[in-house]
Amino acid sequence: MLTSWAVMPTCLPLVRRRCHACTSDRFRPNGKFRVNAHHKRIDVWLLALCTTCGATADLTVLERTQVRSVRPELLDRLHANDPSLAAELLQDPAVLRRNRIGLDWAGAWRLDTGGPVHLDREALDVSVRFAARIPVRPVRLIAEGCGLSRAEVERLISEGRAVAAVRLTGKLSGDFTFTLKR
Repeated sequence: MLTSWAVMPTCLPLVRRRCHACTSDRFRPNGKFRVNAHHKRIDVWLLALCTTCGATADLTVLERTQVRSVRPELLDRLHANDPSLAAELLQDPAVLRRNRIGLDWAGAWRLDTGGPVHLDREALDVSVRFAARIPVRPVRLIAEGCGLSRAEVERLISEGRAVAAVRLTGKLSGDFTFTLKR
């Protein structure tokens, strides 16, 4: 029987970027946008506040873009400061690359196992689904989901009792399945 787990975001991740006013390197996006129109062109920024001093950083979303090329639904969501749009844009690799930033997911996600895990079975087949691209070590997920220590999970992997089609020792941000044998 296949058990399904889900890695769900609980809030927006912190943005890793150097603050111009202090020595901090973490910003908290507040889900608000700054929209500025210049005749037929539009600029859009996602606002983030420094976790130490509160300075504002503007993360470029659109830059000198023709207003007509922007979908009206997107403009409405930008003007309404849609928090789900902020989450979508923080997941967009083009936005991350354009602003030269990284994301810090520490404390911004949870594992939903759907109930208690029965380790008394011969084998446990688990499908892990990611609701967002959250880089997490599978060892941590297995340990948290099964109530084991990380060292014990690493021992199970080395003994061949925890197996998957993907490498379980690095970080993953995509869906995978694994089998835990007794």
